[in-house]
Amino acid sequence: MKKAYDIIIRPVLTEKSYDNLSSLRRYEFIVDKRATKTEIKLAIEEIFGVQVEKVNTLNQDGKMKRQGMHEGRRASVKKAYVQLKEGSKGIEFFDSLVVE
Repeated sequence: MKKAYDIIIRPVLTEKSYDNLSSLRRYEFIVDKRATKTEIKLAIEEIFGVQVEKVNTLNQDGKMKRQGMHEGRRASVKKAYVQLKEGSKGIEFFDSLVVE
C-alpha cells in the first residue's frame, strides 16, 4: 500500500480554489496519477485529521508549449477535489490563507 505522503503531492493555491474553500469546503490537491479515490480519501484523512465526504478526480493533460521551432508538452497531472463532511473541522493550512 502507498504511503499517504506519496499520494498527496501538493495543494493547489489559486483564486478559484480559494472561492471553493469558504463556500463549499472543497479543497484541491495535485495527487499521484495512479491513486484511486479511496486511496486519496484515506490519505487526506490520515494527514490532516478530517472527515472526507467525497472525492472527485480530474486527469489534466499538459499544455502544448513551443520555443522557436521546438514543441513539447508540460507535465500532465491528476487533480483531486476533496469535499469535507458537514461536521468536520477544516484543514488548518488552508484556513490560515483564507480571508473572510
